[in-house]
Amino acid sequence: MSEGQVRRRTGGRSARVRQDILDATLQAVAEHGAEAISIPAIARQAGVHETSVYRRWGTREHLVVDALLDYSRQHLAVPDTGTLRGDLIAFADELTAYLATPFGTALVRSMSATADETPALAETREDFWRSRFETARVMIDRAVTRGELPEDTDAALTLEILIAPLHFRALLTRRPIDDHLTGRIVDVLLTGIAH
Repeated sequence: MSEGQVRRRTGGRSARVRQDILDATLQAVAEHGAEAISIPAIARQAGVHETSVYRRWGTREHLVVDALLDYSRQHLAVPDTGTLRGDLIAFADELTAYLATPFGTALVRSMSATADETPALAETREDFWRSRFETARVMIDRAVTRGELPEDTDAALTLEILIAPLHFRALLTRRPIDDHLTGRIVDVLLTGIAH
């Protein structure tokens, strides 16, 4: 076989096994909460030996973070509309759609539960949010580069202010988020940043 004929498989079995494990983890977190899952149960659900899971992730907490981040990357992309307002509205709309799904709601509720929380699970939640903020802060960084925001803008605080009302409605009041609410939230946020 010539070098030109040799083709490298992208993904392959390893990628499928990884995805099966992450999918099983997400399902378990949504159904039972992050604190109630176990690696042996995840391995059984995914059809792999538990040593495969331990070898790759080491702990349940690392597995949960990887599963949540992978899901977030797939379903909560960071938009690039050309303006900060457009980016924030698109991001908030994506989050709203995510929170409106039964799976998204269950996942977010399980990540916000505090009953029987261990220090490892608290660290898992912190790692998840830190990573999500680092991914999403590109919207703020682009806005600073375009001159839409001052250089000293606190990106994490800006994003927290954007997503907090959406989570509040989804998790606490369970009030609907209408088509215009995300735009109103963004406008209030941008007015506050301007001052």
